[in-house]
Amino acid sequence: MNYAGTWQIVEMEMWDEDYFNMEVQAFIRVEPNGMGDFQFGLVSGALDGDVVKLGNLERFEFTWEGQDENDPAFGSGWLKLSGKDKVSGSIKFHLGDRSALVAVRSEEADITKGE
Repeated sequence: MNYAGTWQIVEMEMWDEDYFNMEVQAFIRVEPNGMGDFQFGLVSGALDGDVVKLGNLERFEFTWEGQDENDPAFGSGWLKLSGKDKVSGSIKFHLGDRSALVAVRSEEADITKGE
């Protein structure tokens, strides 16, 4: 799967870098089976997704479940390749905010700060 790997979030429409990198370097990690995890700012969670093809277009669509400042949260999102090592996409909170994002492939096994 072309989306498997760790993606470092470098831009978010709704939040600035000071927020989205507050606790760790913001990331989305996708396993070859479509499962994964993410964290940006005080939001983290587990995701479950699939590659969806519509004609010539392809993207990785996912649902997620986790927490926002220790409160339960869930939603959906998608990623679309913008090159071999770059994706654009969106993450949405159920009945809440939605933010576009840009991420680049990270070669690091664990991108959390201090580890």
